[in-house]
Amino acid sequence: MGETAVQAIIKEERPDAPLRTETFRRARPDIAGPDAPELPFPIVLSGTVQHGFGRGGKDLGCPTANLPDESITPMSSVTRTGVYYGYAQISPEKNGQTILPEKDRNVMPMVMSLGWNPFYKNERLTAEIHLMHDFDTDFYGHHMKALVLGYIRPELDYTSREGLIEDIETDKRVALKSLARPAYEKFKSDSVFDTT
Repeated sequence: MGETAVQAIIKEERPDAPLRTETFRRARPDIAGPDAPELPFPIVLSGTVQHGFGRGGKDLGCPTANLPDESITPMSSVTRTGVYYGYAQISPEKNGQTILPEKDRNVMPMVMSLGWNPFYKNERLTAEIHLMHDFDTDFYGHHMKALVLGYIRPELDYTSREGLIEDIETDKRVALKSLARPAYEKFKSDSVFDTT
């Protein structure tokens, strides 16, 4: 599978990511992964949503929830950098009060970028999760649980913001189609989530 994200960190340098090409874009499949999750998946991540760089929603039209560094260890120790898919849920409570409306409490499909975001030249590994749902409000400070079920593609560098946005939109479509398979869909009711 190649070097894990933690192995790359140990080298104490940000790894170079391949440049996204038109050939890569044209060759992208509609569905990622096998018909059912295979090891190391599923991987459970959880933590309090924190402020990130603020680029996802403002710059890319894809708001993301950022987990604390220690929350991504289960992911980074067994997988490589890139884009993943699965499900996530935001806790309705914050500071002992129920804040999120009912419609924002469901288990939702998500895509996640694990890496250094080479287009922006990040200096540390991050996990940024985009829940495919329109929230009425932000959920900083809320607890989030995520179940990562599969891998879409490697982390890439881009020559333009438009190319990055195009791939993000493709990632979302691939994630939704991949999660529509019965062996993945059943994870929406996994015991890791609060589905009562």
